[in-house]
Amino acid sequence: MNTILAIDQGTTGTTAVLMDTSLNPLAEASSDFDQHFPQPGWVEHDLEDIWTTVVQTVREVTKHADVRKIQAIGITNQRETVCFWDKKSGEALAHAIVWQDRRTAEFCQQLRDKHGESFFQERTGLLVDPYFSGTKVSWALKNWPAVAKAQKDGRLAIGTIDSFLLSRISGGAVHSTEPSNASRTLAFHLTKHKWDPELCEALEVPLDIWPELCPSTGLFAVTEKFAGLPNGIPITGILGDQQAALLGQACVKEGMAKCTYGTGAFLLMNTGHKPAKSTHRLLSTVAWARSPDKYTYALEGSTFIAGAAVQWLRDGLKFINSAAEIEALAGSVPSADGVVFVPALVGLGAPHWDPNATGMFTGLTRGTTRAHMARAVLEGIAFQNVDILEAMQKDLGKPLAGLNVDGGAAANNLLMQFQADVLGIELKRPEYLETTSLGAIFAAGLGAGIWTDFADIEKTWRQDRMFRPGITDSQRVEAIKRWRSAVARCTAKV
Repeated sequence: MNTILAIDQGTTGTTAVLMDTSLNPLAEASSDFDQHFPQPGWVEHDLEDIWTTVVQTVREVTKHADVRKIQAIGITNQRETVCFWDKKSGEALAHAIVWQDRRTAEFCQQLRDKHGESFFQERTGLLVDPYFSGTKVSWALKNWPAVAKAQKDGRLAIGTIDSFLLSRISGGAVHSTEPSNASRTLAFHLTKHKWDPELCEALEVPLDIWPELCPSTGLFAVTEKFAGLPNGIPITGILGDQQAALLGQACVKEGMAKCTYGTGAFLLMNTGHKPAKSTHRLLSTVAWARSPDKYTYALEGSTFIAGAAVQWLRDGLKFINSAAEIEALAGSVPSADGVVFVPALVGLGAPHWDPNATGMFTGLTRGTTRAHMARAVLEGIAFQNVDILEAMQKDLGKPLAGLNVDGGAAANNLLMQFQADVLGIELKRPEYLETTSLGAIFAAGLGAGIWTDFADIEKTWRQDRMFRPGITDSQRVEAIKRWRSAVARCTAKV
């Protein structure tokens, strides 16, 4: 049977998945790479480390496969992370600046003061925040001589991770991206569907440095001397990771929503063929584009820290030896005993958008144990989504009936049950949790003509478990009150 290869390039590692066209997983491989923290609040990746993990994982999943049967390749990626490489040699010119990076906070404030946040929000659907790629590009052009010189010499290629991978996989043949990634840059006009000269002028970046825009599904390029695969395999689908998860969860109709628990947590709702305007500091973004004039949009609320909080407990505080241990440790106590954790380790995302907020434990006493703090960390991940969901429901003017959940941390039953408790809605967890990779498979299959429409995708979604709220309304109100009190402290200006 013919197969599809998905490359899922994430914040801490890369996963490759090989599936047949009946969606049976045949092989999967993952490989982590180092994170670089040059200064507090700065986060970088070495592009060669990323490329090595891509090649390694693809070689691993295809070593026992008939590679001649790979019909298509799909790519999904960490989104706002921006890369700089030489168009002619293909070599990286600098580290990638990661979506978590906060170095442009001061420049963002200058943009808000000069132009007003509505200038950007009305054109891009985004808020002015260091999270997005455009201010990172501006910073690099001003502060990294190798990047500035390459731009002067006409050798600079910039783009999100998908664009870098596409260039490498095709042997440097293309410098392209697609709208779900482009819509995360602050330089792409959400309804005109193009790089915008006024936005670029405000960001102080040249208009001509951005990649060519292509639809999310369709032929981008073909392989050229890539990971031992035959030349000529088509790359036919690319989506940013959260949009890929939306597709992988079969949220293909207006009003359907999902939350992915990865390094951060990302709640997206399909809003159909028109972008939704948020008045509660959520983001309107492109979900996918099937053609230059056929766009689907999503409303998004994101938190910067979810699974990364568990990694911090493991690596920073040495509370646990492996991430998997946290559920048993947190479950060894019936509650967090009044302890609240705000995961603002790199600022707060939606709907607060406070890059200067810092993480905080409150409610600590002499009776507090590691277990209480571990439980508070899991609860803090869930509490962030309460603020997002409330904002989303206000923007929509109606309650959200349910939510599909996925990502690594969605396997944590304690976290999912608490999430259902504090949101007060049902959560549905699919059988296949790696819906980001599945979304890349779907996008590639749609682009290659293996599937013709979204109805084929809807038929494939299968539920593993449902989590229903298990606390009273008064308990929920009291828990949220404690959370908001803690958030007020960590965002207080002193």
